[in-house]
Amino acid sequence: MTPITSLALLAMLARNRFLVLGRVGMDLCADPPGTRTEEAGRFAAAMGGSAANIAAALVRLGGQADLLTCVSDDAVGRFCRAEMARYGIGGAHVRTVGGEARTTLAVVETRAVDTQSVIYRNRAADFELTSADVEAVDFKPYGALVVTGTALAAYPSQTAAFRALERAAAAGVPVVLDIDYRPYSWPSARVARQICARAADLSAIVIGNDVEFGVLAGSAEAGLATARTLAAKASIVVYKRGEAGAITFDEGEEMATGIYAVAALKPTGAGDAFMGGFLSALAAGRPVAEAVLRGSAAAAIVVTRVGCAPAMPTPDELTHFLATHPGPTTPE
Repeated sequence: MTPITSLALLAMLARNRFLVLGRVGMDLCADPPGTRTEEAGRFAAAMGGSAANIAAALVRLGGQADLLTCVSDDAVGRFCRAEMARYGIGGAHVRTVGGEARTTLAVVETRAVDTQSVIYRNRAADFELTSADVEAVDFKPYGALVVTGTALAAYPSQTAAFRALERAAAAGVPVVLDIDYRPYSWPSARVARQICARAADLSAIVIGNDVEFGVLAGSAEAGLATARTLAAKASIVVYKRGEAGAITFDEGEEMATGIYAVAALKPTGAGDAFMGGFLSALAAGRPVAEAVLRGSAAAAIVVTRVGCAPAMPTPDELTHFLATHPGPTTPE
């Protein structure tokens, strides 16, 4: 697709209303923090799933977010709907599916070292999303469609996601792709590369870490070069490098930024928080480089807290963190 200019992209994002396509699920966190799953006597429940976490981050930071997905017709599906309502995430485009479909369940730990996560996604309900679900959505009011890559990993969700990309383009709504590569969801890395690359070519903003861009490239060594090549098609590409910071490509410019070092409780939720902080900052009209740093700050906050969606910061918390933290590291 022909990339839109940053000016046109920011004008759309300024609506601060997002449609997020992907999964919502239930997280069961071993409690208290630091407990290994096999030693836990109790668990704390929270909303999870990458798309739902991103939506929670956007809403917490003052935006509007609607989820486009499916949940199972059971107690876990109803839990997710109730949590979405509690966070203020729109559920008008969430369909309940019956049969053997099940909403994702994740058993996770609040541990910084040797963290264990057990994900149950057999007959995942979110993969039941269809093109008919997408056709029922009015895309015109949204400032962006955010697609999480896991939605591309199986049918009919894959077909539905690409239909959403088409309908967003027809409505003039930019697409934000979170590569969100989860190997267990895909038949092979080769298939993931083909499908995610196709989606990236249709996106205005592409965000992923070094492993995910390595998947797009076909090798870890070629990931950064692939991000550079993709930047000629997309308006903004963010190549995250973990503790080494990020490299952002924006209209021919290449910017390296560091991270906000913290004592992490666990590694999960950082990418979703980054997306929420980054998009919220762009929606507020902040420069791209500043938006990347605000996304990094949101990620730093989340890894110091229990859970993912519950850990997303508010505007006041983000402002306080930025005012009191000594600053980002020097990028490598």
